[in-house]
Amino acid sequence: INNVGTNYWKPTAKYTSTELSTLLSTNFESAYHFSQLAYPLLKASGRGSIVFVSSVAGVFSINVGSIYGSTKAGAMNQLTKELACEWAKDNIRTNCVAPWFVRTPLTEHVLNSSKFMEAVVSRTPLGRVGEPEEVAHLIAFLCLPASSFITGQIICVDGGLTANGFFFQTSNL
Repeated sequence: INNVGTNYWKPTAKYTSTELSTLLSTNFESAYHFSQLAYPLLKASGRGSIVFVSSVAGVFSINVGSIYGSTKAGAMNQLTKELACEWAKDNIRTNCVAPWFVRTPLTEHVLNSSKFMEAVVSRTPLGRVGEPEEVAHLIAFLCLPASSFITGQIICVDGGLTANGFFFQTSNL
């Protein structure tokens, strides 16, 4: 399970080369190296499951930084699909969980803003942010034999955000 990530909340043109390198190495390269190290062990075991933790920022633009979204979408989400196909012959499954805003140390500073929290909740059909346990339960499931036919998937844990489109709750009209 690769659950690591960082971000700089700033416009794309303001990123320094050091910040770009930090995001790439933390958000993507760590996932690649983790998988590379785990591969021989998983192969030797006869079966295995790799779960990456990405972000809905890797599925569509949510204005948290284009570099962050790129490390999750262009890199991690595609790595998930490629490894799922390449390593299937070794009975190794690879999936990715892509959360929306979940109460974690990475999101704490923005979720403490009532204006930001209101914007997040108003776009989320379930009307709240996620809790770490809700993401953890899906990750645990993806590691169990019950999910043995699931591979190469990017599964959003987002309270319905990615399904929302332009849907308005009638109570908001």
